[in-house]
Amino acid sequence: MGQLLQEALERLPSLRLAVGLERSEHRIAEAAERLRSHGDRVALHPADLTAPEPLPYRAEVITQTSVLHWLYPDEHRVFAWAAEHLLPDGQFLLTTYHPARDAHGFGGEDDLVRDALVALGADRAEVPAVFERGGVLPIATRTRPVDGLTEALRPHLAVRGHLERDAVVTVEGPEQYEHFHAATFGDYYSRLVEPAQRPAFFRAVGESAWRRQQESGHVSHMPVRLWELTHR
Repeated sequence: MGQLLQEALERLPSLRLAVGLERSEHRIAEAAERLRSHGDRVALHPADLTAPEPLPYRAEVITQTSVLHWLYPDEHRVFAWAAEHLLPDGQFLLTTYHPARDAHGFGGEDDLVRDALVALGADRAEVPAVFERGGVLPIATRTRPVDGLTEALRPHLAVRGHLERDAVVTVEGPEQYEHFHAATFGDYYSRLVEPAQRPAFFRAVGESAWRRQQESGHVSHMPVRLWELTHR
């Protein structure tokens, strides 16, 4: 959050106020330190986007970047919130990604986690059951397809346009991806193994990513879509 707000404030000197919403108090503190020099051009608020509360702002632009899957199955709440907080001619710029799924709803990061669990001794065919017993829904299942998102958006916002590209993930070594996974997904997947196994789990995810990079030249690739949304 801090980096995105910093870039907006530095690139757009006419920007009067940049507001950031974040659930983690630690990340809010990090962003506040990073943005200290921008003074009252910044406002940071703790927020749970699965149940967002009203704020005293109406925005020209609202952005949300590649986090919508964490709000599943309650995405409609943030869509309604955005519609309520946009100015009449405002825009909601929403970025989503859409990994291909297999028959078990696995795709993208789920595939690397499956490899890691197998490396730690799980039977590959049993991994979907491991997810179910652990109460972990595959991220590719949490990520609605374009048609499903279009339907979820329809009661709240109009789709004015979109851009789409293929996002390719590459790494320079297993340790780099190990750190990326731990920072991005935290304990979402690692709770599938015992606490004593978690360091080995993160290493196995990094090794799986590096193996895929060596085999195909990338860790993963998937469509990413930028939606331009306005009032209905």
